Amino acid sequence: MDPRVFTIEEVNALIPRLAELVAQQLLQQSDIERRLAELSRLTGTVPSSLEPDHADASEIARIKDELRDRIARYQAGWQRVQELGAVVKDPQLGLLDFYGRIEGRLVWLCWRYGEESLGFYHELEAGYSGRRPLGPETRDRLLN
Repeated sequence: MDPRVFTIEEVNALIPRLAELVAQQLLQQSDIERRLAELSRLTGTVPSSLEPDHADASEIARIKDELRDRIARYQAGWQRVQELGAVVKDPQLGLLDFYGRIEGRLVWLCWRYGEESLGFYHELEAGYSGRRPLGPETRDRLLN
């Protein structure tokens, strides 16, 4: 199946919802990291698993249970982002790509949390460091 190819306008129309969803994800990510640090402090080591263990103290069992639930919600949140057509490239940064087309070739239309509108693209093989601005000359070459 061919990927959905977005226009700049279509991505820009999604940005308010994406910004809301990604903000929630970044907060959840921080919360998960904080709880993992607390669990590590209590156990003296980074846990190899969040699965229940009969040897766990009640506080540790509670934190593991809570973390499993938070991680499931976190994963579901990124699934909602993907359902809007985004490809999550870096959840730590809130970096999302969308397929676009310039002069007949597929490219990534690239948006990062905090950007007010879509302003960059890069070749499919290039990463974030290969982002190029979507200036007027590029916008004119963007095919839909």
